[in-house]
Amino acid sequence: MAIITHYLITCLVNVLAFFVLHTCAVDPTEGFVELPFNTSYYYIQKPYDLKVSDRYSFENGTHRLWVYSTDKPLAKSSPTRPRSEVIINGYNYTSGIWQFEGYAYVPSGTSAVCIFQVFGASPNATITTTLMLRVYDGTLKYYTDPVILPQIYDRWFKVNVIHDMDGSKTMVYIDGVKLYEGVGRGGEFHFFKFGVYAQKNETYYMESRWKGIRIFNKTTTPMDHYHQKHHHVKPRCPH
Repeated sequence: MAIITHYLITCLVNVLAFFVLHTCAVDPTEGFVELPFNTSYYYIQKPYDLKVSDRYSFENGTHRLWVYSTDKPLAKSSPTRPRSEVIINGYNYTSGIWQFEGYAYVPSGTSAVCIFQVFGASPNATITTTLMLRVYDGTLKYYTDPVILPQIYDRWFKVNVIHDMDGSKTMVYIDGVKLYEGVGRGGEFHFFKFGVYAQKNETYYMESRWKGIRIFNKTTTPMDHYHQKHHHVKPRCPH
């Protein structure tokens, strides 16, 4: 009976998630300006004693990042857990409204791991990030709570994260549906990171894959320091 009940609950959750994600989807990038994005805008953080290619690959447009719980941290002096992350340091922002978009894939078995973060917070904060998306047993969460979306293993899903630095607000969209909104954590500068960053009680092997990475901005301040032409985003769905 318990097995049947669990199966029915799982089916119900999947049906409800499908219904929500396919009836309430919007284009979060509408009204934003798309910025250039290529290899000059990011670098890879990995265990300090390994080569980048030992924990990262880029093939057919897909970033694949993996790490083991026994790996070293990013530096000898770092007290942090193992990671393999893409750091978008080319857009280290200090004001405005910024947005990350990408398609993520987390294979089953990967758990207690951060797959995305908005780095940066107030010096008075107890953590150094404004937002983390973590995976625990196939459930996507904002840090450890609340739940953003269950049943995310072994499928591609679109992630849009908006950080309104001026308004101190963050939003998370999955497949075009806003599933989280919260307050910011202050700080003078921020940037986006994605990949795998082990958390407490992590699994031995952790992996995430990403493709279709895009960066957007909405601001009234000059952007001349990027020295590149920006492209306005066209709406992708009918109104």
